[in-house]
Amino acid sequence: MFEYFLVFLGAAIPWLEMGLVIPLGIIGGLNPITVTIVAIIGNLLTVLLLIIGFEKFQQWLAKRREGKEQMPSKRSIRAKELWRKYGLPGMLMLGPILIGTHVAAFIALVLGGSKQRTTVWSVVSIVAWAIFFAVVTALGFDFFVRST
Repeated sequence: MFEYFLVFLGAAIPWLEMGLVIPLGIIGGLNPITVTIVAIIGNLLTVLLLIIGFEKFQQWLAKRREGKEQMPSKRSIRAKELWRKYGLPGMLMLGPILIGTHVAAFIALVLGGSKQRTTVWSVVSIVAWAIFFAVVTALGFDFFVRST
């Protein structure tokens, strides 16, 4: 049970997320379906909290950065390029593998995406990528176990 809590926690933490915790959980011998569901819930929970509390977060960030010159990070530059190229759906679908789900959702909101569309595309993206990571890991791990 504690291992699944760690999967939940890892998926909820920005930059660890599902691309790392799902493969580690499955390779560690946990049930792939349960790992996937727990990781989806963990990742979705924090992304939804970010979307819901976006205005408060933006105010807090503005206060924190007040008077400081801020250079854009590589992630934010990459996110803006994704936005220009693919729009909201593309950025949120590619976000988990390129910049992280939390960063993609936050930047989508900063760049003018509505909370509703950001939520819908975040859910679609998180579920799709979680299933992808689980299937690829389970099949790949099964392949290596069987071939030895």
